[in-house]
Amino acid sequence: MKHLFKTLSVCLVWFLLPGLTQAQEKNFNFQPTDIPNWRPYDQRGVNVFEAPKDEMLSYDGMALRFGAGFTQPFQSLTHSNTLDSMGLYKRLAPGFAVAMANLYMDAVLAKGITLNVTTYLSSRHHNEAWVKGGYLQIDRFPFEGQFWDDLSKLVTLKVGHMEVNYGDQHFRRSDGGHTLYNPFIENYIMDAFATEVAGEVYVTKSGFLGMLGLSNGLINGGHQEPLIKGTNTTYKRNPSIYGKIAYDKMLNEKVRVRGALSAYHNSSDGRSTLYGGDRTGSNYYFVMENEGATSAANAFSGRFNPNFTNQITAIQFNAFVKAYGLEVFGTYENAKGRTIDEKQANLPKRSVNQIGIDAIYRIGAKENLFIGGRYNTVKGNLLTSTNEQSIDRIAVGAGWFLTQNIMLKGEYVTQKYKDFTAPSILTGGEFKGVVIEAAIGF
Repeated sequence: MKHLFKTLSVCLVWFLLPGLTQAQEKNFNFQPTDIPNWRPYDQRGVNVFEAPKDEMLSYDGMALRFGAGFTQPFQSLTHSNTLDSMGLYKRLAPGFAVAMANLYMDAVLAKGITLNVTTYLSSRHHNEAWVKGGYLQIDRFPFEGQFWDDLSKLVTLKVGHMEVNYGDQHFRRSDGGHTLYNPFIENYIMDAFATEVAGEVYVTKSGFLGMLGLSNGLINGGHQEPLIKGTNTTYKRNPSIYGKIAYDKMLNEKVRVRGALSAYHNSSDGRSTLYGGDRTGSNYYFVMENEGATSAANAFSGRFNPNFTNQITAIQFNAFVKAYGLEVFGTYENAKGRTIDEKQANLPKRSVNQIGIDAIYRIGAKENLFIGGRYNTVKGNLLTSTNEQSIDRIAVGAGWFLTQNIMLKGEYVTQKYKDFTAPSILTGGEFKGVVIEAAIGF
C-alpha cells in the first residue's frame, strides 16, 4: 500500500505539472530561478553559512521553487581490529550503495517571508519518503511604520521543526542525498546535527551576526514526562537553549575571514540527539560493524555518538579563511554530559573534545576543481567517566564540478580507534580505503 501511494503521488505530480505551469496567474511564479535570502543547492551554496540577508527585497507575488539533491556512492573499504573474533565482522567488498535523494520546496509567501520544506525521498536509514523538517523565515516584518522597516534591516526570525543552527560545521556536512557542500565524503566523527521544534532570532549588521535559539530539545515532539528505564519514575524535560556569535568579512576581493562561537545547553532532556540526530545515515557503509549489520539498523558507521542524552553542554568554535584558491576551515568542540542512568548513579559528567581541520585548494576561475585534506579527531570519556578513548581520521580527496549542479568527488580515508577494550568491536579498530560519490544539486 505504501509503495502504491508513492507511485500514485508521483504520477499525480507529473500529471498536474504542465497544467500548473500553463495556468499560473500573473502574480505567481511556479519555478523562479532563485528565492530571496536563500542558500542555493548548487555550487553557489558552497561556503555559504547562514542565508544572506538582502535589504533590497524584491517581491513579484507568491513564488514556488522545487529543488533536489542526488548522490550515488561507490566504496572500496576494509576494516580490522585486534580481537580474535574477526569472523564476526561484516564482510566488505567494493560496490555501489543505493542512491540517496532529497526534495526541496521553497516558497515566497510575502515580501521578505519565505518557507522551506525538505523531504528525504530515499536514504540509507530509511528507503521510504519522509519529511526532514521545514521552517518559516521572516526577513521583513509585515507591519507598517518606520520602526518595523528599521527592525527588518537588522533582525531575522526563523521558526519551525528544523535543523538547529549550532556550530558552523553543519553548513559543510552531507545531508542525505545532498552532498555538494561537503568537499569530503563523510561528516565529522562526532556529527553535531539535530532537527528540533525551535525558534531562532538573528541580528546582523556589517559582518557581525548574533543568534539566540530555543528548542524543545527533541528530534520529535513530546507530550509526557520521560520515564527512567525499568521504573515508573518520571523526570523533568527542559527545553534547549543555544546561540551563536559570528563575524564574516571580505577583506578584499580575494580574501575572506569568518569566526564563529556557538553553544548548546540542556540540563534535563528527554532524549537529546545533538550528536545522533541524523536520520539518513553516514557515507561509510558497514565499517566496524558485525556480520549481522544492516544498512538501516546500522546506519551510522564510522561516526561516534557520546550519548549525552539527558544532560548536555556543548561549545563549538569555528574559523574559516579563504585566500584566493586556498581555504582553511577549523573546528574545536567540547561537549559535556551524561545519560539519565549516569545521573541516577551519581556518576560525574563525561567530557569529549573534537578537533577538525580542512584544507582545500580550489583551481580555476570558476573553482571547478579542488583538492584537499581533512584531519578529524575525537578524544575523551566516550564510554565511561573513568577511561578515555580516541578516534582519529585522515582523509585526502579531490573533486570536480562538471557543471554548477553536477559534482564528482573521491577520497582515500583511514580511521583508527584507540584505547577501546574487549568485548568492544572497536578494540584496536581501523578502516581504510577509497570512496567515490557522484552528486547533483539544484
